[in-house]
Amino acid sequence: MNKVNLSSLGKKKVAIIEDNKELRDGFDFIVKSSNKYNVTGLYDSYEDAIQKISKNLPDVILMDIELPGKNGVEATALIKEKFSQVEIVVISVHDDNNLILEAFKAGASGYLIKDFNYVELIQAIDDVLSGGSPMSSSVARLVVDQFHVNVNSPLSHREIQVLQMISRGMTYSQIAEDLNISKETSKVHIRNIYKKLQVNSKSEAIALAQKERFI
Repeated sequence: MNKVNLSSLGKKKVAIIEDNKELRDGFDFIVKSSNKYNVTGLYDSYEDAIQKISKNLPDVILMDIELPGKNGVEATALIKEKFSQVEIVVISVHDDNNLILEAFKAGASGYLIKDFNYVELIQAIDDVLSGGSPMSSSVARLVVDQFHVNVNSPLSHREIQVLQMISRGMTYSQIAEDLNISKETSKVHIRNIYKKLQVNSKSEAIALAQKERFI
């Protein structure tokens, strides 16, 4: 006869997908310590998780953005396609607006930067199960800013990304690495931005783009 764990009855289920063992164990400890949720699985990759979560489907998944194999955005899209009822809260060290928007487009219900505390993590799980979209304050600001961007911008989506990165002081090499493009391609984007905005320097491009709310 199978034993029933009475302490887990009625509790919502949480799974954690995080490749860093220390962080994974830390999230596990926090969730279990709240005594509100039952952690049903700890996984270090999407590939590991997808084979097992269908047997004990969680209500919420805490999803790292940087995973081996499928990254967090790709994993979110694939899981939501198969299990649309599962709520996913993405956890990342990055507050890059493109990454954040891609995560939400993939089906994430929340996005937390990895500087949250115990209370904020549990509150995020509470919120997402209540139909909310928990976000770190810096993420919320970036999402709001997207609605303030001038829709008549002459710049492409990628050019806006590049210009936003320049405004944060990133170099050509850093932009190329972050966007997974070559350094030369990043320079081409810059030249196209200058041409479209009719400017001759980074400072002029940033000033004009901010004034016209292109970024």
